[in-house]
Amino acid sequence: MNLSAITYLVITTFVLVTVAIFAAMGFPVNLVFYIIVFGQALLVFSVFKVLTDPYTTNKTFEDFYEDYPIEREE
Repeated sequence: MNLSAITYLVITTFVLVTVAIFAAMGFPVNLVFYIIVFGQALLVFSVFKVLTDPYTTNKTFEDFYEDYPIEREE
């Protein structure tokens, strides 16, 4: 199964939010520690996937923002 880069970021966010919740609820330290280590490895992998994603676009800096396009005179 080929997951996109944004999917890895969503999974990483979920894991690291789970760590914060488990730590606040007083779960055993060894469980929280292992989830933290897994989350950190997942974060490094997610960054790698984002940086190596074959995303291309035809937009340039002259296109400005998509939500507020500047009409160019051609």
